[in-house]
Amino acid sequence: MSVLLEVRDLRVAYGKVEALHGVSLKVDEGHIVTVIGPNGAGKTTLLGAIMGLLPARGDLAYAGAPLAKVSVEQRVASGLCLVPERRELFAAMSVADNLELGAFQRYRSGDKGIARTRDDVYQRFPRLAERRAQLAGTLSGGERQMLALGRALMGRPRLLMLDEPSLGLAPLIVKEIFSIIGTLKASGVAILLIEQNARAALQLADAGYLLELGEIAIEGASRDLAENPRVAATYLGRSVGVGSQGHDGVVRQ
Repeated sequence: MSVLLEVRDLRVAYGKVEALHGVSLKVDEGHIVTVIGPNGAGKTTLLGAIMGLLPARGDLAYAGAPLAKVSVEQRVASGLCLVPERRELFAAMSVADNLELGAFQRYRSGDKGIARTRDDVYQRFPRLAERRAQLAGTLSGGERQMLALGRALMGRPRLLMLDEPSLGLAPLIVKEIFSIIGTLKASGVAILLIEQNARAALQLADAGYLLELGEIAIEGASRDLAENPRVAATYLGRSVGVGSQGHDGVVRQ
């Protein structure tokens, strides 16, 4: 499996305060990787730096090419897409118009497959099809999240970065959103998932990282993280059997 995104020794500072301290991670093609951790750990900052929205030091490579001199617009055009925590929809515009804006870069390049992508989005999210003429600002929280995901898919991303997709949603809607994210992986889209719902994120992901105080504290396969005593006690609300723990954070009995 080839590496799609590689982050090495990433450092981001707000003035004199460093928010990320040498963070390294990777996302393989077609995989879901989650980053869990408490509020203020630097998770959203990490996504902003990868997207080019924040100045950063360190090495970023996407599809084998360095990102240091690549603009935000070029990153989007290459298939790197961010769905922010606040979703940032255009509330006074219809569902259909919000989706069309997601394909802006494709329109500029003369892409002829936009209508087919739109049909795929409506098939994936039937409620958006039903509400295509409705203003985005009148949608429910779950529907707004679906629209944010649908708008991102209009750009045909290779790597989809999701910042707290379950935030503020009812449990049944959260289950539905995570089910949809799982189907995106099946379609070949790689996903970098930032999520405070550690239980749901680790169940869905192939690999995971625990980010605390701007540093990667533990990393490994998601199943191993879920069985790590520290992760289980702090983020999953349960305890696991005590065993020896290696430098990679994986518990070994």
